[in-house]
Amino acid sequence: MGIRIQIARLFRIFRHIAIGLWALSGLALVGCFLLYWLYGGLLAFLLLIAVFLGLLYQAEDHLLYHPELPPHARAFVPMPTMFGLPYENLYIRSGDGTLLHMFFIKQPDDRIMNCPTIVFFHGNAGNIGHRLSNVAGLYQNLKCNILLPEYRGYGLSQGKPSEEGLYMDARSALDYITSRNDVNKSEIIVFGRSLGGAVAIDLACRPEYADKIWCIILENTFTSIPEMAKVFVHWQCINYLPLCFYKNKFLSSYKITMLRVAVLFISGLGDTLVPSRMMNELHSRCGSELKQIIQIVNGTHNETWTMPGYYKHIACFLQSNIDKKTILNPSSNDSSITRTWQNIQNI
Repeated sequence: MGIRIQIARLFRIFRHIAIGLWALSGLALVGCFLLYWLYGGLLAFLLLIAVFLGLLYQAEDHLLYHPELPPHARAFVPMPTMFGLPYENLYIRSGDGTLLHMFFIKQPDDRIMNCPTIVFFHGNAGNIGHRLSNVAGLYQNLKCNILLPEYRGYGLSQGKPSEEGLYMDARSALDYITSRNDVNKSEIIVFGRSLGGAVAIDLACRPEYADKIWCIILENTFTSIPEMAKVFVHWQCINYLPLCFYKNKFLSSYKITMLRVAVLFISGLGDTLVPSRMMNELHSRCGSELKQIIQIVNGTHNETWTMPGYYKHIACFLQSNIDKKTILNPSSNDSSITRTWQNIQNI
């Protein structure tokens, strides 16, 4: 009888253990389903975000570079003769062998050596022919030569645009103009508008190229692409996006601290694309001791050059730098140092 009682007691113990294990295994199973639902969904969400960011990363070039605007800009480039400008139609090789198209618009033979040469870096759309109205004004009012390089993938240049590619093209353009024997190499001006401003800043912050540049003119350019993204994309998450997710960065606000050449900032206060505060920030961060900012009321992003006094501001800036050069080197025999722009007040 006692043996039966012990067996029954053991049976009840095993039954309670089995029921407990069953309940525990059931809870474990439910927990597994919950974990799968939670983390499986999280994993799927993270994969979706990764795919989206990957697609956005690859699409950034199409969002930034617009060589096809206006239509046929890749096939038809207006010629300087349409504006009565004497020019050379040039093709050079960039650092990686990409074929680049350029216009060199030059003053008459008796003046070409005694005037500055502007290397003009254009914005993110169109081609160099679309800047010729502005270039004609520079040519006629400032009496300078102008080299117009066309970035890779723009106009008649080969290749595909990229940040490093544009930097390389800028270096090749400066190498070309300083290799010529018919220009004054001591007065090379680098001009950059919008995206071209970022290209100009990168070029001038490199010590091996800074020595070749007399001064820089920056017009309606931005601090960086990540900062511009915050202007256009009003999502809070964009503020926390790591820099590595930007294919094109153009970190001008950092690079401009390394500039040592004279810089003129031209800011159109009517610019609705690049906030004028960015030009103010670049001016304040600029490392050059010779810097000046001109704010032009009603100047828009691409049409500031049409505003009254535009060319006069540039002429006064260049003349002031010639005066400084004369003070620093009064015994120089360079005839260009004594040159002045006649009738600046009438420009």
